[in-house]
Amino acid sequence: MELADKHIVVTGGAGGIGRALLRRFASEGARALVVADRELAPAEAIAAEVGGLAVELDAASEDSVRALIATASAANGPIDIFISNAGVPGGMGGPETADEAWEEAWKVNVMAHVWAARVLVPEMQARGEGYLINTASAAGLLTQVSSLVYSVTKHAAVSLAEWMAIEYRDAGVRVSCICPQGVRTPMLDLAMEEPAGAAALMSGGLIEPEDVADTVVAGIRDERFLILPHENVKGFMALKAAEPERWLKGMRRLVREARAASGS
Repeated sequence: MELADKHIVVTGGAGGIGRALLRRFASEGARALVVADRELAPAEAIAAEVGGLAVELDAASEDSVRALIATASAANGPIDIFISNAGVPGGMGGPETADEAWEEAWKVNVMAHVWAARVLVPEMQARGEGYLINTASAAGLLTQVSSLVYSVTKHAAVSLAEWMAIEYRDAGVRVSCICPQGVRTPMLDLAMEEPAGAAALMSGGLIEPEDVADTVVAGIRDERFLILPHENVKGFMALKAAEPERWLKGMRRLVREARAASGS
């Protein structure tokens, strides 16, 4: 799908990957851009820059997601591409992580995608076209050793996108899943505080949000399901699938060595 003349909505659009996507979509000639974020002031700033509309969004609320879609549709007509990009880290640690963190991450990292699809899929099926793009993470294909909550919810996000790609593609609804590894955004700072998490993220090198945007544009043009800004993720996926015991052994070694080097 080409981006020119398209109505595109991006959640989590006020910063990081979302902001880079909006700038790139504007340069590609998108007809209408909607910036949705829980922080309205920075959303308004990027909306002014790209000539779009800013909408305040609580991605943990189905009512708020539905209101976003209604507002965007009323302003610009049918949504061609909806990028469910908002996400939360969910906190560091394992099963001891508080239920409140689990609940927030489940709603934002998974259910926000579901709530958008509930509204948009029937509309897109009726038109015979449309594009849903969910931002997950390489953690959803591999793991995030420093955060159980993040790893589990991002695995769920990938699985959701995969199911929808199978179920709806023949009706004209395209689905992609963006799975970056280490990207220089504010969310990265938290993960980098834990030695093992930092080592895993550094394994593929850190890239800029603009690099992700370039890969996403290419992925949309090719209508690829998995959009992987880090090439090394393909190799890790292949190893995990072909030799899971070897992959787990390697991950345990990475964790041990990183924590020993940091004295933790």
